[in-house]
Amino acid sequence: MNWKNLSWMVLLAALWGPSFVFIKVAVETIPPLTMVFGRVALAAVLLYVALRWQHGRLPRSRDTWKHLSVVALAHNAIPFVLFAWGEQYVDSALASILNGTIPLFTIVLAHFFTLDDRLTPTKILGVLVGFGGMVVLVLPSFQNGLQASAWGVLALVLASFSYGVAIVYARNHLRGLPSLVAPTGQMMMASLFLFPVMMIVEEPWRSLNPSTASIFSMIALAVLGTAMAFIVYYRLLERAGASMVSMVAYVIPIFGVFLGVTLLNEQLTLEMVVGCSLILFGVMIVNGLFNGLLPRQLAQQAGVAD
Repeated sequence: MNWKNLSWMVLLAALWGPSFVFIKVAVETIPPLTMVFGRVALAAVLLYVALRWQHGRLPRSRDTWKHLSVVALAHNAIPFVLFAWGEQYVDSALASILNGTIPLFTIVLAHFFTLDDRLTPTKILGVLVGFGGMVVLVLPSFQNGLQASAWGVLALVLASFSYGVAIVYARNHLRGLPSLVAPTGQMMMASLFLFPVMMIVEEPWRSLNPSTASIFSMIALAVLGTAMAFIVYYRLLERAGASMVSMVAYVIPIFGVFLGVTLLNEQLTLEMVVGCSLILFGVMIVNGLFNGLLPRQLAQQAGVAD
């Protein structure tokens, strides 16, 4: 790890981390579907411009577009809408922490739907620790039954699961595409999927009256948290590889919690601290950062299974 790569990693986390604050502010006066459509449509335009500037082209294969459509639903349209809807009832800080469970869902799904990423004793331990943290975060919302906050938390958990599905599917079907081709195609397809649903469900022309803060938050979400973040993501992937990129998951909740507490005056609870710590610790175990500290028998089993 050199300082340049570390700087790129921190920049990526700084672009993705504030997204949860932007979502929270945007959905105050913009309905979720409308906000997400604005986000992905603007991001699609910006990513296409960046793709063409790099002399790249969109794929022509129908099979590729079929796979891009599936990933657009599972990685963009569905989770973006779930996060936007859920953050109407849940703090942005909590949303950023629950977003950290994505690697845990991904590793479990990858075991069943890929041939080269199997669960090992070490990974199972990490998954159990991480999901234990998720339980710590989720339980307080259900103390008084299925109220709005509980449904919001469920939406965020389902969104993280959807991200995991998309990552595994993309790993199986979209490998080898040039940089920015996949995210550009995904945003285009997500825009096409969301437009008719938005028009039918929310009828934005009738009641849309967004505040200036919501508009700027949606634009910042599209420009910084989506288009620019993908550009930095692929730059970091080319420079440092997937292992370095995966470490961003440790930093994003830190940005999200800090900004939620300082900018939106959200409350930092003991459950959030404990849950976040367990989730990050679980993800670290899954990624093998503590292999040297694990009992020898467990480490040997993990090494053989790997």
